[in-house]
Amino acid sequence: MMDLKNRYKPEIRFADIDAMGHVNNAVYLSYFEQARIHIFNSLLGEKWDWNENGILVARNELDYYSPLLLHDHAQISVFCERIGNKSFSLVYDIEVIQDGVLQRLATTGRSVLVAFNHRLGKSIAIPEAWKAPLESISAIHRPQRS
Repeated sequence: MMDLKNRYKPEIRFADIDAMGHVNNAVYLSYFEQARIHIFNSLLGEKWDWNENGILVARNELDYYSPLLLHDHAQISVFCERIGNKSFSLVYDIEVIQDGVLQRLATTGRSVLVAFNHRLGKSIAIPEAWKAPLESISAIHRPQRS
């Protein structure tokens, strides 16, 4: 069983809600970004030189299943789906949890991320220090969905 290092609980703010009363579709990318930062800090430590060993988002995909509402308690689970030479893919599951019990799957997503040196302005090989931590949250541990 995986520990909670790959989990993040976003705060659903009133500003995230649209006229329909649920989290606006564009906000989910911010939630994914917050989860990535949390996960990287959890896996690699907070003292990381993001300018030299940073990332760029090359692609985002989202699938919406159920709306998130203002008072929902959401949890984002992040898994590493693939590690290449200069890029890797993360997948996300946003679930609504109540009293510690999964209520429903709200959204799934995927990001392709490129290792990037912002000082040099070019992509770099994925740092060796990232590989084992990313493998520790492998998508093989992701629950199967029907």
